[in-house]
Amino acid sequence: MLRVGSAVACMACRNLVSPNMGVRFRMPLQKLHPLSRAIHHRYNSSVTPPHRSAARHFTSMSRLPMQPPKPPPGGHGGWRYQQHRNFWMLRLASRLLKLRYIVLGSAVGGGYTAKKTYEEWKDMLPDLGEYNWVIPDFFWELSKQIDLDKLTKMLPELVEIAKFLPELPDLDKIGENFTFLKSILFTGVGSKGASGQRLLLAEAPGDTPVKAATDAPVTATPEASRKQFRKSSDKEKVDQLQEDLLRTQMKYQRMLERLEKENKELRKVVLQKDEKGIHQRKVKKSLIDMYSEVLDILSDFDSNYNTQDHLPRVVVVGDQSAGKTSVLEMIAQARIFPRGSGEMMTRSPVKVTLSEGPHHVAMFKDSSREFDLGKEEDLAALRHEIELRMRKSVKEGQTVSPETISLSVKGPGIQRMVLVDLPGVISTVTAGMATDTKETIFGISKKYMQNPNAIILCIQDGSVDAERSIVTDLVSQMDPHGKRTIFVLTKVDLAEKNLASSNRIQQIVEGKLFPMKALGYFAVVTGKGSAGESINSIKDYEEDFFQNSRLLRDGMLKAHQVTTKNLSLAVSDCFWKMVRESVEQQADAFKASRFNLETEWKNNYPRLRELDRNELFEKAKNEILDEVISLSQVTPKHWEAILQKKLWERVSTHVIENIYLPAAQTMNSGTFNTTVDIKLKQWTDKQLPHKALEVAWETLQEEFARFMAEYKGKDQDDIFDKLKEAVKDESIKRHKWNETAMDSLRVIQHNTLEDRSITDKPQWDAAIQFMEETLQARLKDTDSVINDMAGPYWKQRWMSWMSRSPEQHICNETKKELERLLKLHEDHTAYLANDEVTTVRKNLEGRGVDVDPVLIKDTWHQLYRRHFLQKALHHCNLCRRGFYYYQRQFVDSELECNDVVLFWRIQRMLLITANTLRQQLINTEVRRLEKNVKEVLEDFGEDNERKVHLITGRRVQLAEDLKKVREIQEKLEAFIEALHEEK
Repeated sequence: MLRVGSAVACMACRNLVSPNMGVRFRMPLQKLHPLSRAIHHRYNSSVTPPHRSAARHFTSMSRLPMQPPKPPPGGHGGWRYQQHRNFWMLRLASRLLKLRYIVLGSAVGGGYTAKKTYEEWKDMLPDLGEYNWVIPDFFWELSKQIDLDKLTKMLPELVEIAKFLPELPDLDKIGENFTFLKSILFTGVGSKGASGQRLLLAEAPGDTPVKAATDAPVTATPEASRKQFRKSSDKEKVDQLQEDLLRTQMKYQRMLERLEKENKELRKVVLQKDEKGIHQRKVKKSLIDMYSEVLDILSDFDSNYNTQDHLPRVVVVGDQSAGKTSVLEMIAQARIFPRGSGEMMTRSPVKVTLSEGPHHVAMFKDSSREFDLGKEEDLAALRHEIELRMRKSVKEGQTVSPETISLSVKGPGIQRMVLVDLPGVISTVTAGMATDTKETIFGISKKYMQNPNAIILCIQDGSVDAERSIVTDLVSQMDPHGKRTIFVLTKVDLAEKNLASSNRIQQIVEGKLFPMKALGYFAVVTGKGSAGESINSIKDYEEDFFQNSRLLRDGMLKAHQVTTKNLSLAVSDCFWKMVRESVEQQADAFKASRFNLETEWKNNYPRLRELDRNELFEKAKNEILDEVISLSQVTPKHWEAILQKKLWERVSTHVIENIYLPAAQTMNSGTFNTTVDIKLKQWTDKQLPHKALEVAWETLQEEFARFMAEYKGKDQDDIFDKLKEAVKDESIKRHKWNETAMDSLRVIQHNTLEDRSITDKPQWDAAIQFMEETLQARLKDTDSVINDMAGPYWKQRWMSWMSRSPEQHICNETKKELERLLKLHEDHTAYLANDEVTTVRKNLEGRGVDVDPVLIKDTWHQLYRRHFLQKALHHCNLCRRGFYYYQRQFVDSELECNDVVLFWRIQRMLLITANTLRQQLINTEVRRLEKNVKEVLEDFGEDNERKVHLITGRRVQLAEDLKKVREIQEKLEAFIEALHEEK
């Protein structure tokens, strides 16, 4: 027999062996740690060959072990030998050895899971009262008379006894016989039906006397059993053993299912009691919720430092339509994801936090709504919400998005872990997708898989050719040694049905087909492909399939490698193992990063508070609102002066060119006034009100911008400039001027322009001054145009070394010729006749200047304009003393100052319009603008991307990172403390 000690394969196995145990024996494989048994003992020849490994004790198709059969009479195990009166010690030792195996079988049969407490374990043990006949009567009195523990330690080993007793039967064969009986007991927790029987057959040694002994009926003697097995064929032995195992396994399977159901109901009742008592005690978050909060903070953590997110999570990757979503739904025990046949449904990463709770519910991180997963309408609403969030996260011109959607799912019996469902890997970009979709998906997948502590759950479609897989190559690049990869083969039912050789499935789950390595390999069935299937129906279908599948009967799959329940248990176990191994190291890394950030802040910004982006936004918001309020404090005089000036700048060209100059060409005052009245009426009806409102709106914008630029408070910060500019532009864009004021403004302007009565001499003088300033400005502009056309004068040429161009020379000669004409005819009209143009052209040709008639007309227009403005200024000077004649309506006077009256009407219209617009600005528009600013600030406050874009800079990023690192470190330390308490 093997001894427990240095031969144990791993630390998990050593920890199961008590150092104070006096009797040494071989440890059964079922007592080993589940993950250790799946990883470390797969290829360990010292324990059990791969093809003979027993089923895991946490499989959903497990059975309790059979009790050891009643040994046949006749001594130790039925082998008769001649007794000697001098060997009483040997008889006592053999009885004690028999006792050891009985106790061992009972202990292992009751411990079908390592996680059960002692009380739960004891309650689930089968009734051993019917096996009391196995233990000799003297044993019940022996413990009272003899210290068995002390005596056991003093006993020699069987091998040493055999050296002195050569006439005894072969003790090695006896040990093998007991070993095989133990294998029957301990491997009885396999799958249902024939699959478990085949699995147990693989455990038995071949063609040995031990096998022959165990295949006989339990009531036969060892000698008869060996003879019977030697005569029977291999097929009869297999059938007989399978029939016995089938009855035993079915009995304990029913017991196990009943116990699991009762345990689940009791667990739900306990959780409900805890939930009702929450108000009586302080709320304490679960471990998985605390850990999920840390991951949510890290998802928004954008740092320029080397502190990276290396916290564990389960990353689910696979080819498109490989069944990733179905596997996640089986683990979450609800159909929570949107489904679509043949199209991409997962368009952004979905982080799902699974935890245990009394009710089966789901909730988003940023929402308080709770979805009851037991109601179909809530399930449909949850799927619709996930789809909306995915589409919202995808920007225009993209197909997938790296933005993570965070979802938590709670329910009874759900394994605690954090999974991230990634978009399916594709090989071809189809129509309707962005051209960079394939590269984007690869980039997102690599980002999550590059985390050295991430557990990669690789999903492979078993119904398609293995050569079509893309994700396996990607996984092998990220985890070449397979130290954190779990491989899942989906749609095994279709694979068994369609594949010509089932050995291909065996090659996949043994890691021999794909160019990748993994911790464990699992085969699952996630339904028949119908979207209306419930989770319970899928579970039943999955168990029924594996019960009847020849993959288990032929030993191609092991019982612990099948069903999604086994998968979820293994993934959860591996996840928490990785968390315990790495979380403290990650907390130290964030602690070091915090020290670096704090040091940089102290050195670069010693007198500033550590305000993050949200705090800075609130500060800027208050400053902007203060500036808007100050806008309402502008004096009415300032508003009217600005409005009057800007309005005249906007309409002066139209007044001079389209109203005054055409009317001034008339020969008498009646025609002048008629022309002016008609043109003013047309102008008021069509253009003037619109121009006035445009001027008012532009004036409001300019004043608003001026106040925001000139406002300097004690806390003024240049970091807000970009935000203020954006708020100003967006507020102005949203502001709509009250159009109802246009009609009233049109009436006011029309009535003002119709009034011609100047009441006093100051108004007359103001009109004269206004007219003179306007005409002088126009005359100055006209002189500038003429100088540009004719080129520099002789003084400029000599003093500034300037010269005329050929075009300017021609224009200058044309100007001289036209000036002669204008001197001869001072009362000439505004336009040249064709014969006059021809005369000027001939005169210029006579002097050797070839000129275009169009140039002659353009030059005449500017010369006549200057001539007219000079005459108008002279006339304006004469009208300074003409107010007396105006009051007499110019009766018996050669002086007529109708143009002065026109400019008075325009000036008064500007003044009254500015006053009206000022009232509208102060009473209405400034308040509406302030309201728009508040709305814009509220929208900016809710848009995190806009805040990141508008409030930028090293100081902002440093404060943001410092706050996040502190928060992450604190939450990690709290999580580690809770983790130690739970352990």
